Amino acid sequence: MTNSVLRLLRRDVVVDPERLVTFGDAVFAIAITLLALDISVPDGLADSEVGSALRDALPAFGAYLLSFAVIGALWLAQHALFRLIAALDRCLLHLYLALLAVVAVLPFPTRLISEYGDTAVATSCYAATIAVAGALIAAMSARLRAAPDLATPNASAGHLGQSVVRTLLVVAVFATSVPVSLASPTAAKYWWLLAIPVRLLFRDARAPEGGEPSAARDS
Repeated sequence: MTNSVLRLLRRDVVVDPERLVTFGDAVFAIAITLLALDISVPDGLADSEVGSALRDALPAFGAYLLSFAVIGALWLAQHALFRLIAALDRCLLHLYLALLAVVAVLPFPTRLISEYGDTAVATSCYAATIAVAGALIAAMSARLRAAPDLATPNASAGHLGQSVVRTLLVVAVFATSVPVSLASPTAAKYWWLLAIPVRLLFRDARAPEGGEPSAARDS
């Protein structure tokens, strides 16, 4: 019965999970590369001006490091999740394509926060982008939990549920930083640090049977 369902799902969605995640890897790689292009100094500087130009580039470098960490975390999360996906349906496919769209556009809010990081608008835009990306990861985990025919045999409903909760807590950190940024963009950026203990909250969760790491552990 399960094999019949999987065959029907594969006829409905022509791309297989392995090929889709390979395409996703390319999108992630391009997004990270574009982040670095925003770090620059003006041409033709005098020797005495180089140090000042490097100091001026520090916000762009900081924004690059932040977004590199965010994209890296999203990349690890999607690979952990795809290890538990046996077949795709249209819902999972659309959610993943939406995630890739958010990742591809991330260099834009990164540039905003590097150039206008002291404004509520730029800070809120960046936080909202990360919140949307996290919500899409959580939605994919929730869809996989709701449709066990799409999951591999080692996928545990409990661990998928735990992944949804943990990811939504991270989403809540970035979403709630938006109103905080209206009072203080700097305070909002410190607020993002709450995502670190949230991500560590379920670190000690056991892997599901079969020894494969779960999405709850790696996302």
